[in-house]
Amino acid sequence: MSTAPRVLVAGSGMITADQLLPSLYHLQRTSRIGPLTVCARHAQSLRALAEDARMAEGFPGMSFEAQARHGAEAVRDLPAAQIVVVAVPDGAHFEVVMAALRADQHVICVKPLVLSMEQGTQIAEEARRRGLFVGVEYHKRFDRRSLVARRDYRSGRFGELRLGEARLIEPWSYRRSNFPQWFLPEVTDPFSYVGCHYVDLVHFITGLRPVEVSVAGVPGKFPDGTRSILWSLAQVRWENGALLSVANGLGYPDQAAGSNDQGMVLFCEGEGASGMIRHDDHDRGVAYSYVQDPSDGTARYRYVSPDYFRLVPWEGKGLRPVGYGFDSVEALVGAVLRVQASGAGLPEAEARAARQRVLQEIDDEGILCTAATSAVDSLTLEAGRLSIRNEGRPARIHYDERGGGQVALK
Repeated sequence: MSTAPRVLVAGSGMITADQLLPSLYHLQRTSRIGPLTVCARHAQSLRALAEDARMAEGFPGMSFEAQARHGAEAVRDLPAAQIVVVAVPDGAHFEVVMAALRADQHVICVKPLVLSMEQGTQIAEEARRRGLFVGVEYHKRFDRRSLVARRDYRSGRFGELRLGEARLIEPWSYRRSNFPQWFLPEVTDPFSYVGCHYVDLVHFITGLRPVEVSVAGVPGKFPDGTRSILWSLAQVRWENGALLSVANGLGYPDQAAGSNDQGMVLFCEGEGASGMIRHDDHDRGVAYSYVQDPSDGTARYRYVSPDYFRLVPWEGKGLRPVGYGFDSVEALVGAVLRVQASGAGLPEAEARAARQRVLQEIDDEGILCTAATSAVDSLTLEAGRLSIRNEGRPARIHYDERGGGQVALK
């Protein structure tokens, strides 16, 4: 009998359809995971996911069990030591992740894990105590250009970060999705939702930690009249004094060439010279012009990124996922398998200790973002939320010796 773990995906929205489910289908057909279940509150979204033509083309004959229920309820029906993938809106992460841990499940959560240090600490402590893996799906870490930059920066080839700017503007079409139901000013904002990618990436490359954050928001309305913060501009000061500006929003033109606008440039200083890291994540050198209008209403002329996530022909049936979006999911699932295998066949206390040792090894390697290593993200986003609620006043981050910290207005 196969020992491949079952996987429960909590959430049937955009990220599940575009990245998570295709990745998991491929891992299932290559025997690395077992049966798949997707749960969501609304049966209609589950039906749309099950009938997605891209899934039928890419993964013929494959399917998932659909459950119209809340993720925090569904996890309780799983046998222990399976995998729960949390892909619900940001404000619901904590509830579902904690429910999964209390049911003795390993967890993979879409970014950001949580928006406060208190919640992050609770998750990290619960996971460590039980010897369970909690990984955060920051897929930009697996972009090869990010991995090259990390190695070269940490070897001293660029010098030291001094100034940078990053941007990630998501499409206008997001405003016509289910965003008005959860993208509310009391819950989240563009910096917390997508700016976290580049804050995490700069930390991943340089090893530096933010110490001060200021975020100004531009309010607006969704088409249904729901008010929210639809644009933001953040300034992040790092522990070496460097500054990073981060521009975010839900407003990239649907008819423009790319699916969004994103990129990063970092300026550095060394001995008698300066260094630079420039990543154009918007135009990756591939552009197509189609003879038919795309089914999603976007422009015929498109920048096409082959790097993040694509379904391509392969030597098997259907299509296979490629790109750093798949690499990230594959690595997180691999970490779960590694942790679980370390305690296989041992008495419970010994098995838990073995899993805890491997969890520490994964944290020390520093490639995956885990509950234990996500304090920098949690503190930065907590500071950002505090700043944006106070009209952009800077919020300071004070780290403690245990890797945690506190946030307060400057």
